[in-house]
Amino acid sequence: MTSSVFNFDEEIDRREVPALKSHPIVLGKDGIDLFPAGVADMDFRAPQVVRDAMAQRLEHGVFGYEAVSSDLLPAICNWFSGRHSWSIDPSYILRAPNVLNSLAVAASLFTDLGDGIIVQPPVFFDFYDIIAENHRKLVSNPLILRHGRYEMDFAGLQELAADPKNRILFLCNPHNPVGRVWTRQELQRVAQICRDNDVLVVSDEIHADMTFPSHNYTPFATLSDADALNTITCISPAKSFNIAACCSSFTIIADKTKRKAFQAENSRLTVNKNNAFASVAMQAAYKDGGPWIDAVLDYIQGNVSLVRERLAVLPQVDMIEPEGTFLLWLDFRKMGLEPDDLTSFLRGRAKLAVTRGTAFGEEGRGFARFNVACTRARLEAALDQFEKALKE
Repeated sequence: MTSSVFNFDEEIDRREVPALKSHPIVLGKDGIDLFPAGVADMDFRAPQVVRDAMAQRLEHGVFGYEAVSSDLLPAICNWFSGRHSWSIDPSYILRAPNVLNSLAVAASLFTDLGDGIIVQPPVFFDFYDIIAENHRKLVSNPLILRHGRYEMDFAGLQELAADPKNRILFLCNPHNPVGRVWTRQELQRVAQICRDNDVLVVSDEIHADMTFPSHNYTPFATLSDADALNTITCISPAKSFNIAACCSSFTIIADKTKRKAFQAENSRLTVNKNNAFASVAMQAAYKDGGPWIDAVLDYIQGNVSLVRERLAVLPQVDMIEPEGTFLLWLDFRKMGLEPDDLTSFLRGRAKLAVTRGTAFGEEGRGFARFNVACTRARLEAALDQFEKALKE
């Protein structure tokens, strides 16, 4: 099914609600005229099946305390079995408010104060905040950019994992912001290193479904039984179905001891309550959202192609070829600008509000993350302004 079945060209004013992407808290008070390409959500309406399910729940009219539907876990399991060949034991699934909450809980439960948590920058900036706010040590295993494609530094990871103070690897699979969909072979090398050195893999797989057809997302927990026991997987349909503001997430933990510890911590923090609208949104998305996500991926690939074509005649900027997500990692290093100057150019001249590369670590210097999950017409207009600014 193609994107023509759905109307992704519909222009929706995000400012009608306090959407972060278009809010002064993100754009700044002087940013009302900027093209908002920073926050990682989509400008498309959620699937009709999700909206219908939420409307039906709203019509019921009673919003007291509510148990989780008995149909939710089967919907999750069927989705991952059918699309990703991942057979999940429902008893391994724990609900959580969001993926970042689960990363933070894992950091506090399975490391001690001052212990190291390994990250692979340039990587999602909230990883840094979680590590700092839990008073753990940031341990950097930077990715290697080789011939326009990012690779893992396995030798560096081996050295860091050998330090017994480094207890966790925060893995981003698929990777935000560089757009890599790690291959099974790459993940197997990570798994071997981490198992051999007793390093727990906490895998953020929120972009699992946002992978392009020529690349296969591999759930880390499917590598082997031993790897499943050494993994905490954090997943949510929030990105895939554009329901971040009304959705929760789930954590998959095969190891019984770790799972019981997680359950106890969720109870202690009282984050184990059900949100009725989140539940019906998740259930509808995983039960009937397949055609929509196939279509939106098709549309996003069209947007990526548009950016690729437009940048082909602009030698100042390179696009790191994405294998998934709706986030492009753009290389501006040929312009020779310092980060503040690059931001000033993009905001002041190109009228683009992107996420500056240094937010993802020093390895992002000279780069920026650009969200293309918008209408093609808006993207075309933004690229027109960008090209004009470059030529001036």
